[in-house]
Amino acid sequence: MNDNLNNFPHKPVMVEEVLYYLQLRQGYTIIDCTVGSGGHATKIIDKIKSDGLLIGIDKDMEILQIAKQNLSNTGGIFRLYHANYSDIDEVLRQAGINRVNGVLLDLGVSSMQLDRADRGFSFYKDGPLDMRMDRLNGITAKKLIKKLSERELEKLLRKYGEERLAKRIATAIINEERKFGITSTTHLAAIVEHAVSKGKGKIHPATKVFQALRIAVNEELGNLEIFLDKIHNYMYAGARIVIISFHSLEDRIVKNKFAESAKQNLFRIITKKPVTPGKSEIENNIRCRSAKLRSAERI
Repeated sequence: MNDNLNNFPHKPVMVEEVLYYLQLRQGYTIIDCTVGSGGHATKIIDKIKSDGLLIGIDKDMEILQIAKQNLSNTGGIFRLYHANYSDIDEVLRQAGINRVNGVLLDLGVSSMQLDRADRGFSFYKDGPLDMRMDRLNGITAKKLIKKLSERELEKLLRKYGEERLAKRIATAIINEERKFGITSTTHLAAIVEHAVSKGKGKIHPATKVFQALRIAVNEELGNLEIFLDKIHNYMYAGARIVIISFHSLEDRIVKNKFAESAKQNLFRIITKKPVTPGKSEIENNIRCRSAKLRSAERI
């Protein structure tokens, strides 16, 4: 499928809050570790002006092409890297930069990924069971399901999806995979719906299953921990880090790592409690409703 990415606009989350907590100044070097299509990065460049530098990282090569187009219109200086943000040290080595004045990490899945059937992230659109943010590397969700035992899948759904019906769902998925093979996103969603009572819940019954598989496919939590363990090495004293997470597993890791770093006198925590989107933003972008922003300052 060759959908044009421009047909799937992505709304950056909590833009004003990001700019406020980063405390940007003209001439700063800022790294956007999940640059996406450049929504936040464009606003950052407006603040650091033409003598600043924006370094953008993303695992999705296709979205980086859109970011390049969008950022080229700003008149600012930027460099983009196709990489995992957990490899921040290698990216900065390639950029010839030792330290930065600010760091942004938005852990949300881009609308450009969610809304394209061929990416396999959505249970509402029929597509291949892929779910890789970097389609040049890694194992697809389809191959992951095929290699897991029922017990392994149950543990994965419980750990990454916090799914209380993990055992029942895992049994249904593995039985279907062994008998017929699971062919698509909507096929998987139907299996989950059939395995559990739909009820009148606010979320689709397959939501947590798709979240768990996506996290596993992209090794999201492990990469986040690796990143948080090393990022302080590349920040000037007084530099701010802003992280936006979208589920409790990510937010818990960020909260705990910030607390550990504060005890080690590496960071001063700026946000005692997570900052969440305002009512008007949620009304305009329902996908941001679970977002939580945390910020800390390098000591």
